Amino acid sequence: MAKIRIAQKPTFKAFVLIPIVGGEPDTVEFTFKYRDRIELAALFDEWRAKDKELRASFGEDITLSDVVTAETEHQVQRIKDLVAGWAFDDKFDEESIRALVKSCQGTTEAVVGTYEAAYGQARLGN
Repeated sequence: MAKIRIAQKPTFKAFVLIPIVGGEPDTVEFTFKYRDRIELAALFDEWRAKDKELRASFGEDITLSDVVTAETEHQVQRIKDLVAGWAFDDKFDEESIRALVKSCQGTTEAVVGTYEAAYGQARLGN
């Protein structure tokens, strides 16, 4: 019989396809923070509330630049919430996370999608 620990490791690794403007996506290994079901639901609830708050804060004179700046900050926070490290040559810190989000459009969605897929795979394996 296989020996399986109930307690999960605090991190797990997965490969993320990072979008490259004008080229094919690049595969980069990320180290993700593990969360149990309750913690994960609370995080997603927090994100949903922040998204709602952000939309409500936009007035009539909102510019595209304002929207992109606000969304960029939310995306940086999402990566910080999920990721513990990466295999980029750049140091894993807030400055590099912001540079990644600003330069590789669609990265946050790719990171979040990979994270969610890892949990989906875990459910299928049970």
